[in-house]
Amino acid sequence: MDWIVAPDPDGRALRDVLPSMLAAMGVDRYTDTIGIPPCRNALVLLIDGLGHELLRAHESDAPFLASLQHSPPLTAGFPTTTVTSITSLATGRCAGEHGLVGYTFAEPGGGLLHPLSWTARSAPTGADGERASLMEQWPPEQVQPNTTVLERAVAAGVDVRTAVPPHFEGSGLTRASLRGGSFRGVRELGDLAAELLDAADSPGPTLCYGYHGGVDLLGHIHGPGSIQWRMQLRQIDAFVQMVAEQLPPGVVLGVVADHGMVDLDPAASIDADSDPALLDGVRLLGGEVRVRHVYTHPGARDDVLAAWRDTIGERGAVITREQAIDEGYFGPVSAAVSPRIGDVLAILRTTGVIRSVVEPGESKLRGHHGSLTAAEQLVPVLVTGG
Repeated sequence: MDWIVAPDPDGRALRDVLPSMLAAMGVDRYTDTIGIPPCRNALVLLIDGLGHELLRAHESDAPFLASLQHSPPLTAGFPTTTVTSITSLATGRCAGEHGLVGYTFAEPGGGLLHPLSWTARSAPTGADGERASLMEQWPPEQVQPNTTVLERAVAAGVDVRTAVPPHFEGSGLTRASLRGGSFRGVRELGDLAAELLDAADSPGPTLCYGYHGGVDLLGHIHGPGSIQWRMQLRQIDAFVQMVAEQLPPGVVLGVVADHGMVDLDPAASIDADSDPALLDGVRLLGGEVRVRHVYTHPGARDDVLAAWRDTIGERGAVITREQAIDEGYFGPVSAAVSPRIGDVLAILRTTGVIRSVVEPGESKLRGHHGSLTAAEQLVPVLVTGG
């Protein structure tokens, strides 16, 4: 499986960005493993979906961002999906420690938690059921109980701010991952620029996290590399250049991503909802198109493993939970987190596993991520200022 790019355990991963920024700001007990210039204030902008390979392939659409490629890329972690990566960034921990192990994963009530909405899907393998909120039954602070880097920074006297869309305020993912500091709702790029530059002008020490989701959104809908995606990339490139040119001395801007993306033809994907062999013995099917958590009925794991391996073949890797943990894909895995990982994991290389009945919207998308290919795993770390 030489196509698999495993997460880096030695300090050049997405989870190391905020600790490195705090170290560069002179905050005690943090170490810079990435190479951030000494600074008074630090701004971190996450561009959702802008993988290292995508940026390299489209440098002409993003000349300013491309000019900042002075360091090797980071690994995002596993799975390469937004909820997992943002939580790794914000906690400084791997998925096996923070517990948000995928786009959807098993929750104690017997369903699948969808962390972006913090709801549970009630129908395990058949038609899509109603989604019920789990904010009270399985609170975000219980699912992810570790102190975040943002909380620790606040305790150390840093002015911490999160500049993200207004509807993120009080959401399950925000409560689980981005606890700490002050919430700054931003609607458009003008709002985001103003918040970043306001933090830059602060007496400090100030750490501001900002988020942009447009590149990821258009990549999902039209495919990465499409004309719509490229035009969005051009906009965010001009935006970053505008912010960078107004940075005062002593302020660093770091641009990162949570994952890359690959373009898949939905018609060429494997449809679990039309292949009974893939659902026989399965009690829950979580994850997303490029990586599936397969939860089996008691005693059915080996048969399920064999069926999935027969179907996927050379188009991916189908392994057990124990194999994934032994390979270090999730990092150290706590006893509380282990049951959230599928009994069987399908990690796709050249295709995806869609669910045309249960996930009709996701199944029609062009752009996907979640797997361990270089296109999905490697993310840029672009630093300017100081």
